Amino acid sequence: METLLGKPVRESFVELVQIVRPEDANPLGIAFGGKVVQWMDTAAAIAATRHARKPVVTASIDSLSFLSPIRIGDFVVIRAQVNYTGKTSMEVGVTIDSENPLTGEQKRTTSGYLTFVALDEYGQPTPVPPVIPETAEEKRLHAEAQRRRQEKLKHRFDSL
Repeated sequence: METLLGKPVRESFVELVQIVRPEDANPLGIAFGGKVVQWMDTAAAIAATRHARKPVVTASIDSLSFLSPIRIGDFVVIRAQVNYTGKTSMEVGVTIDSENPLTGEQKRTTSGYLTFVALDEYGQPTPVPPVIPETAEEKRLHAEAQRRRQEKLKHRFDSL
């Protein structure tokens, strides 16, 4: 069995920028929640693939908070990175900030954690490299993700 070398968080970092168009929004001019989740899932999938360098699938959305509305014409800045890895899974943290295109002012609008599983050539879960947090913030996010995973696993077995 091969030993997988760890990878720094920064190698999985993704930043995508979108502009909110009328078709992305409801009649009030606010971005649909489903569209926001789609943007998050896309950025998170790219981060997980960068980390694993294998195909990945979304296993769960573990937390999602809509903090403020995103309006038509705003830029949305989506950032994602792998915070924690299990044997075959990865927790990816995602944030979205809206940006006023005329002033550059940014405001946190959405945050969440998505779990992805890496797949081998047969579509089966396959091991991923451990993630190496380097900065104080990355270490904090890693520890929090580890606690979330333990709680998730505890509840998963409690419900069986």
